[in-house]
Amino acid sequence: MNKTEQLIETPSDSTGAVAGAPSSSSSSSSFDPRTDLAAAVDLAGRTLAAVRPEQYDAPTPCEEFDVRRLSSHLVAVVRRISVIGRGEDPFGVPSFADEVADGAWAEAWVPGAREVAEVWADPGILGRQLRLPMGVLPGAAAAAVYTHELTVHTWDLARATGQDPDWDSALIERVMGVVRRALPAETRGGRIPFAAVVAVDPEAPAIDRLVAWAGRRP
Repeated sequence: MNKTEQLIETPSDSTGAVAGAPSSSSSSSSFDPRTDLAAAVDLAGRTLAAVRPEQYDAPTPCEEFDVRRLSSHLVAVVRRISVIGRGEDPFGVPSFADEVADGAWAEAWVPGAREVAEVWADPGILGRQLRLPMGVLPGAAAAAVYTHELTVHTWDLARATGQDPDWDSALIERVMGVVRRALPAETRGGRIPFAAVVAVDPEAPAIDRLVAWAGRRP
């Protein structure tokens, strides 16, 4: 289970809904979270494609990953998003794409991203109950989980490789609305495997506020 998936492992009600996660009805009536998911997939892929060979061993802000390991993990994440959307076992996808050779991650990303677009094209997926590593969530909540996962790890990769992606502030603000409820500042450590919230200026860019809430230092 990755850290973003763990952050929404909060108490659920008898229907399996997770506290702090968006309901399918509220998300679909105001904004389709698949739009943000698609944008996050696209930006992650472009950032991955810009990684240079001499950067593979560089550390990233996600302490357990260097650039090589994070790149492999991202490919695995995009594959898992499709598996989840089909209602299949998320653990059928390993956490790392170890069979992908160094430097081939961007090439492997292309079919993964295409499959995500195909699997998530049905708007009915937003209300469908999907199996994630932490439990069952409606599709709207699953889309938010993986938008956050991809956005934070894209920042990790960009920071490690000297990139400056064109962050979508509106997307990030929507993600923040979920994350601040699902990942409270006062429950870090133990079952919430994130560092303490890093203080940033309230007027700081949205991406800085998002990653600081996840315990990163922008």
